[in-house]
Amino acid sequence: MMAIGRRRPDPTPESGHGTGISIGGNNNAPLQNVVGQNISHVHQAASAHGVTDVDAVRALLVAFRVDLERNAAGLPHMEALRSMAGTADDSLAAPAEQAHTLRGIAQALPALVLGTAVQQSGQALATAIGGLLT
Repeated sequence: MMAIGRRRPDPTPESGHGTGISIGGNNNAPLQNVVGQNISHVHQAASAHGVTDVDAVRALLVAFRVDLERNAAGLPHMEALRSMAGTADDSLAAPAEQAHTLRGIAQALPALVLGTAVQQSGQALATAIGGLLT
């Protein structure tokens, strides 16, 4: 029996047990993001590695919009995100002429989606837009 008020020693890194969070395996409890919002039943699939053409960016934009609509109820910046998606879509018609607008979206989008249910698809879109401009 452990005495009240005494702490167990922290596990060592060599023991394989740390203080990190694991979401692998058989987790049945709802997950929460860093601001305490419930993000259970969220499905995302987006990747932006090696994206350099407008059609690939448009495909990621479609995936991002689907994520937005699926998770609309829990997004604090929903209207701003919808507006950004629309502006990005318009700007992709002539990316060379709209590079400044697209660069702004690529820079602002990750901060707006951070810690939300659309973080993965939003960051993938921002990365793809950035890749398109390089």
